[in-house]
Amino acid sequence: MSRSALRICPLCEATCGLTLTIEGTRVTHARGDRDDVFSKGFICPKGASFGAVDSDPDRLRTPLVRRDGELREATWQEAFDAVAAGIRPVVERHGPHAVGVVLGNPNVHTMAGGLYPPLLLAGLGTRSVFTASTVDQMPKHVSSGLLYGDANAIPVPDLDRTDHLLLIGANPLESNGSLCTAPDFPGKLKALKARGGTLVVIDPRRTRTARLADRHIAVRPGTDALLLAAMARVLFDEGLIEPTPHVEGVEELSAALRDFTPEAVAGACDVDAGLIRTLAHDLAAAPTAAVYGRIGSCTVPHGTLASWLVDVLNILTGNLDRPGGALFPQAATDRTPRPAGPGRGFALGRWHSRVSRHPEAKGELPLSALAEEIDTATEEGEPVRALIAVAANPVLSAPDGDRLDKALASLDFMVSVDPYLNETSRHAHVVLPPPPPAQSPHHDFAFNTLAVRNQVRYTRPAVPLEPGRMAETEILARLILAVTGMHGADPGAVDDMVIGQTLGKAVTEAHSPVYGRDPRELAALLTGVDGPERRLDLMLRLGPYGDGFGATPDGLTLEKLLAHPHGIDLGPLRPRLPQPLKTRSGRVELLPGPIAADLPRLRAALAERPEGLVLVGRRHLRSNNSWMHNVPALTGGSNRCTLHINPEDAERLGVEDGAPVRVRGAGGEVTAPAEVTDAIRRGVVSLPHGWGHDRPGTRLSHASADPGVNVNQLLDGRALDPLSGNAVLNGVPVDVAPATAPGGPALTEKHTALT
Repeated sequence: MSRSALRICPLCEATCGLTLTIEGTRVTHARGDRDDVFSKGFICPKGASFGAVDSDPDRLRTPLVRRDGELREATWQEAFDAVAAGIRPVVERHGPHAVGVVLGNPNVHTMAGGLYPPLLLAGLGTRSVFTASTVDQMPKHVSSGLLYGDANAIPVPDLDRTDHLLLIGANPLESNGSLCTAPDFPGKLKALKARGGTLVVIDPRRTRTARLADRHIAVRPGTDALLLAAMARVLFDEGLIEPTPHVEGVEELSAALRDFTPEAVAGACDVDAGLIRTLAHDLAAAPTAAVYGRIGSCTVPHGTLASWLVDVLNILTGNLDRPGGALFPQAATDRTPRPAGPGRGFALGRWHSRVSRHPEAKGELPLSALAEEIDTATEEGEPVRALIAVAANPVLSAPDGDRLDKALASLDFMVSVDPYLNETSRHAHVVLPPPPPAQSPHHDFAFNTLAVRNQVRYTRPAVPLEPGRMAETEILARLILAVTGMHGADPGAVDDMVIGQTLGKAVTEAHSPVYGRDPRELAALLTGVDGPERRLDLMLRLGPYGDGFGATPDGLTLEKLLAHPHGIDLGPLRPRLPQPLKTRSGRVELLPGPIAADLPRLRAALAERPEGLVLVGRRHLRSNNSWMHNVPALTGGSNRCTLHINPEDAERLGVEDGAPVRVRGAGGEVTAPAEVTDAIRRGVVSLPHGWGHDRPGTRLSHASADPGVNVNQLLDGRALDPLSGNAVLNGVPVDVAPATAPGGPALTEKHTALT
């Protein structure tokens, strides 16, 4: 007999509601949940393939422990004994910074990943922290921190009500949206056009999103900040500014952008000055408008400045914090809103990496620096000798994977929390595999803070844990205990500690609904079947819509949420300023010092003109970084690792469609099939991210049969956005040539330059 169960999809940022068909303990079908308050039945190919992802036979079912040089199956007790024996001696001999932690993208897609990594980092006390953020969105965190005092205060476009949407470096028809949680992003863009609104896309590729646009501008890669600065300059010069309230620094900003006229930037951007003026005029004239930038404008040399200028344009046109513009979401598990007023602000460079002296940003060091932090000795501090990787595959996701591959092999000890033996986890001494998603609960802590409509949803496991499996929440709780000297303690003690500390602080805060109450009595009121659910109940009760432990009887609790299996709609985004601001002034600080100090570097870019080809990445609707290529239903067809090249460039270089081409960058060389297409502008080539499954020792049978090439091997890791430490992945100079030469054999080696 089959049955149905609800599940929030964890496979991308859209967080769509699914209805699963289950036979026994196996998910046999997935469709969109039509009653879901947020996604209303929308589903993409990834969600439709939920069952195939869930039942992938290459998923690890038991822990692996390295014995006599080989990873062998072990019990959970043996695995955590090995973790404690491997990590604690490193901490005791060399200090906490000798233990590195790498957090990968899938962490934000699981409930466990939202609850436990902060405790792991705090317990270790290490500054050697690296995450996927610094090959993705760290520029947005830094610009938000500098503007608003909070690196996580990221405004999102009000897609359902805006009249004019300008997208730069974003392709939501294939990414499903990012730093903007919006189920059915395609439908929302079509609805914008149907109500008479305007869609503008700025992208060097004619993506699926660009094909839907009213206007597509094929900007030269890496010049996003110049183009946005020139638009801001037009607004100032032509008296078109109507700044958002609670802002300071408008006049200083005008002076700082004086040199970035449309005529000055046109050559570098390869966009006509008149068109730049038109973009600015249309933005200012729209009844409501929103500018939204994503990974294409983050992973460039001026990524933080581009991210900052996205918000600058929203602020100068009065569209920040206004319906139809860009607003700050309010998640149900956010902290109790505090009264508006000055905060602690946001600081950069509180410490630096040991080798290249990269400044930290948001408590993290650049992922590009991980290899050198392991393999390079200096007089200052200890190198990273042990590593904890949680849902991370930096051998493919970070620049120069060959160097990192060698560095990981030299570690004293490594533990991976990962369902696969992949290009990174194959180096681990212990692998701790979480269960498939159907066997896990789900609540989106991170993505609800970026959602285009306020709502709250929670789904319990659709399938019971199989015998021998361990819940991901328990895995991470036991990992925390093992590496912090408390190995063998009850994992529930981790959740009890958090609950006690949170309530102990809340009862001392005058703005809290539980001010002055007894934290032990409050803890006894929490509901839930386990520690993670009790923590969710705690966050809901103390949150902006919560019952405050009885202070607001009709407010949110876990019990109320469980009574609404399709979720609870909390309404459209609404203006919130100045409450979210945590700057020292209590206002939006339009021209922060670090931004002003980086503008001369942008000014110097006015004269830059790349002479050869430059590389950009691309996303596909059926991919999410490196972790879905082992599912046959999500590969093949158009989801292939090919080099997109413009027909004119192909003819000039003698490249034929489908033939192998050699691509060389500062970090190495790869060979991939050419795909000649006029969907990419001249002077630009494109390879997708996340491929390169050709290393020995993995257990990815489908992915290794069609491995593709690792685009990040073309990078040597030295090119970073200096403010955020984000890797420069787009606008990278490369050489391209046919892989076959007259009288010579084809070049087939994937990593020729470094072997």
